[in-house]
Amino acid sequence: QVQLVESGGGLVQSGGSLRLSCAASLNIFSFMTMGWYRQAPGKEREWVATITVSGSINYADAVKGRFTISRDLAKNTVYLQMDSLKPEDTAVYSCNAEPSAAGRRMGYFEVWGQGTLVTVSS
Repeated sequence: QVQLVESGGGLVQSGGSLRLSCAASLNIFSFMTMGWYRQAPGKEREWVATITVSGSINYADAVKGRFTISRDLAKNTVYLQMDSLKPEDTAVYSCNAEPSAAGRRMGYFEVWGQGTLVTVSS
């Protein structure tokens, strides 16, 4: 089964930038929509951004214009570039892989990474 490993979290000042990485153990981008989610302390997990099999990209309103999702097919890695960070962006960020219909027929299941903590100080 696919494994996802995130990295790149850390402590940054308000207005700063971080780039998160999500490395997949297999070449799955042709079969799975890749997404980033976050969960702040005491809050529900929320969707941040996704990039589909076809390359379509969507962002949550809270991060639109500040965050950029991308993928490197050769490296089986999805990135989340986070700029103009705010204290309210503080959360554990997790990578998600959701299979397309074709992916499900091939036996892929939804997978989550372990998460990486991002802390933005004011």
